[in-house]
Amino acid sequence: MKKQQQHGGAGGCPDTRPPAAAAAAAGGGPGPGGGWRRRRPLSLLPFLSLRDYGFCMAALLLFCLGSLFYQLNGGPPHFLLDLRHYLGNSTYLDDHGPPPQKVLPFPSQVVYNRVGKCGSRTVVLLLRILSEKHGFNLVTSDIHNKTRLTKNEQMELIKNISTAEQPYLFTRHVHFLNFSRFGGDQPVYINIIRDPVNRFLSNYFFRRFGDWRGEQNHMIRTPSMRQEERYLDINVCILENYPECSNPRLFYIIPYFCGQHPRCREPGEWALERAKLNVNENFLLVGILEELEDVLLLLERFLPHYFKDVLSIYKNPEHRKLGNLTVTVKKTVPSPEAIQILYQRMRYEYEFYYYVKEQFHLLKRKFGLKSHIRKPRPRPEFFIPSPLETEEPIDDEEEDDEKWLEDIYKSGGKEVLLSPFRTLGTDTASGSNNGPRYKKTKQVL
Repeated sequence: MKKQQQHGGAGGCPDTRPPAAAAAAAGGGPGPGGGWRRRRPLSLLPFLSLRDYGFCMAALLLFCLGSLFYQLNGGPPHFLLDLRHYLGNSTYLDDHGPPPQKVLPFPSQVVYNRVGKCGSRTVVLLLRILSEKHGFNLVTSDIHNKTRLTKNEQMELIKNISTAEQPYLFTRHVHFLNFSRFGGDQPVYINIIRDPVNRFLSNYFFRRFGDWRGEQNHMIRTPSMRQEERYLDINVCILENYPECSNPRLFYIIPYFCGQHPRCREPGEWALERAKLNVNENFLLVGILEELEDVLLLLERFLPHYFKDVLSIYKNPEHRKLGNLTVTVKKTVPSPEAIQILYQRMRYEYEFYYYVKEQFHLLKRKFGLKSHIRKPRPRPEFFIPSPLETEEPIDDEEEDDEKWLEDIYKSGGKEVLLSPFRTLGTDTASGSNNGPRYKKTKQVL
């Protein structure tokens, strides 16, 4: 009896509700076996009717279409952006205060417009190691041999350099660029030069026979060079005044410091004096390759955030093995007569070289560094420089690799200028003893 009461209508007791209500309670619907059953539109929203549900869907559709319209016509409404900006600033600044500014070292913008065949590959190899060690941005270029630029090319290159993440060091074979001329912050320049005749001979044979990095290295660099040109005797090239061994091709080092002006490529006093002026005003350090270790030591003192520990890396035996691969092969010495002619053709180059070398030695003495070479005797007007002053072997193939590499590294050098430079000597071009005129670069957060 209790069982029948619990189950109500299912157990035999008559259902006293109207037929329509009973059918609805039983889950019936239109069709066979039941009447009409009213469904809820959503189980999560039982209070909505079908009309309310349709209204919500239409409003959501209109909202989506409106958002799409705003995005297609310049983004979301400005009041939403302002509201987001206000809420974002107020909540973050109130809780945490202003974000800390990135502290940059000074200088944080350095340019190494490296002179060809003056130890630049050795220094670039060091810079790659140092950039990973100290975390500065080493910016290089895929363009290696375009040193003279048009005005538009200068503007484009300066823009690309200036927008690099700081602190950066940019390096490329390019003549001096005046950033301030195009409204940019003038970076600090560094560079290295070497004895002009030695540089010329190194470049002459490198173009023809490459270095120890590979037997076909020279073929890749000068694939169109004819065999008679490749094996042209250096004395014939000089004595018979071939274009490669005469001006303006021999006027090579000074334009890197003179700049992009067309007169900078004309051998003469104007380019020489302008190069000296730029050295004094824009170059922190210009070194001579013959004293490379002292150059690296001074760079470490002047730019520790770039060059800290550079000397220990440079003296590491593993690094010396890599440096051995960048030495030019098959170099021979021209006759004394040919060297005399080269010296006369390169007299402006030598005047600039001696000027830089003298200032470099003054700077070394100021910092307590002693030159490891004997004091040179006064040079006559047409002194014949020995092409072996830079210690590189004549017969590369017979020289011991380790000793050769050690000699190469001992021969490296640099000369210094700019702020320490100006306190030591007089500006040749202007005759003044004013301090450095470069200004501190703008720090970008």
